[in-house]
Amino acid sequence: MIWAIAVVFVYGISSSFSLLPSVNPRLVRSQKLNAVTDSPSKPYKFDESAKIFAEAKTLMPGGVNSPVRAFGSVGGEPIVFDRVKGPYAWDVDGNKYIDYVGTWGPAIVGHANDEVLDSLRETLIKGTSFGAPGILENKLAQLVIDIVPGVEMVRFCNSGTEACMGMIRLVRAFTKRDYVIKFDGCYHGHADSFLVQAGSGVATLGLPDSPGVPSGATKGTLVATYNDLASVEELLKNYECAAVVLEPVVGNSGFIAPDKSFIEGLRELTTKYGALLVFDEVMTGFRVALGGAQEHFGVTPDVTTMGKVIGGGLPVGAYGGRKEIMEMVAPAGPMYQAGTLSGNPLAMAAGIKTLEILKRPGSYEKLSSTSSKLVEGILAAAKKHGHAACGGSIGGMLGFFFNEGPVKCFADAAKSDTKKFAKWHRMMLERGVYLAPSTYEAAFVSLAHSDEDVEKTIAIADEVMGLLSKE
Repeated sequence: MIWAIAVVFVYGISSSFSLLPSVNPRLVRSQKLNAVTDSPSKPYKFDESAKIFAEAKTLMPGGVNSPVRAFGSVGGEPIVFDRVKGPYAWDVDGNKYIDYVGTWGPAIVGHANDEVLDSLRETLIKGTSFGAPGILENKLAQLVIDIVPGVEMVRFCNSGTEACMGMIRLVRAFTKRDYVIKFDGCYHGHADSFLVQAGSGVATLGLPDSPGVPSGATKGTLVATYNDLASVEELLKNYECAAVVLEPVVGNSGFIAPDKSFIEGLRELTTKYGALLVFDEVMTGFRVALGGAQEHFGVTPDVTTMGKVIGGGLPVGAYGGRKEIMEMVAPAGPMYQAGTLSGNPLAMAAGIKTLEILKRPGSYEKLSSTSSKLVEGILAAAKKHGHAACGGSIGGMLGFFFNEGPVKCFADAAKSDTKKFAKWHRMMLERGVYLAPSTYEAAFVSLAHSDEDVEKTIAIADEVMGLLSKE
């Protein structure tokens, strides 16, 4: 994946040494017609996207390289992106969108941030990959250790899934135990051990949730109910568990915030039963607070997984924790994990600059203000037009459900009106607002989103909620 990115970068420097996306001249006229400042009553057209996606389906499974992008949860066909900048995205038909997906979280300082691009240019001329130690690995590692409370040592890899694969092997190696507890609705990548679904309402032994996952791969995975300490303790009493692993704020069942007592209780229970506490902060890391959910809630895990923001838009994952645990990782210890492109200099450079920007005063006040204003505006519009809705935000992460609420776990989220969400999503898309194509995904804001962007989004949401109420 990084090789592909490198090709794009090399192509970009052929003209004035620029990494800014080139503009397709065929799109200029339609961009003028479909600018995000147009009236929300003029739905977009997607002819070119439809043409390209039809071809894509003959070349790639489902036409995409990650399933949610196919819009299967909301119906209709996906739009095909042409370029991004700041809080905006443009598709191949020239339509402009206010983007609240942000490449699924990494674009926290805005797409194609000028400072990040400058850092990439400077790094690119030294080479795209070393496969050997580089000073930028040290710099990003030190930043992460300084910022994240639970990290004393860190190992970089190339994705959140890869980070979680290394993490689960590490916690089992350190504790010499096999069982791991996860929660229904929490996603930790597509490794076999984590592709399990919960029993209905009761913590159970995990069963494979995808063809091709052998039952043996998940027999050590136990599933508990989020925000339910009793379900966790029942498992800890009956099984010798290596770790309890969770999204400290759920983003893969929609946005679900934990009760603080739940997070604090997990710390107490894992200590009591000799298990490690693992926060999967691939989504929440550097987003709900500079130091992640562990800073926000004041609870320090033993091990942390990271991704998305840490790479500044390039492929990076990481796992870290207490030094005594991390020294189990090869070559310091016997637990093996490796990667050809791990610590890639381009990815390290993007991550360093992104974290440096986030450390500036006022960054998280702005993210929190933007996300809370947005979700409160959407909920107010829903209420105005008679729709049941609930939601919330923490830092730069937010979400809502067509659901009376409260939503405390996946079973609650599953009661939401997914058909209404699908209509809402399409109507927002047609009016220039790009949202995650599933009711079970969180939304993200960036430092580049302005008050004007949020106000326009709320106005469009109000229009769409009104139209939905007439159906």
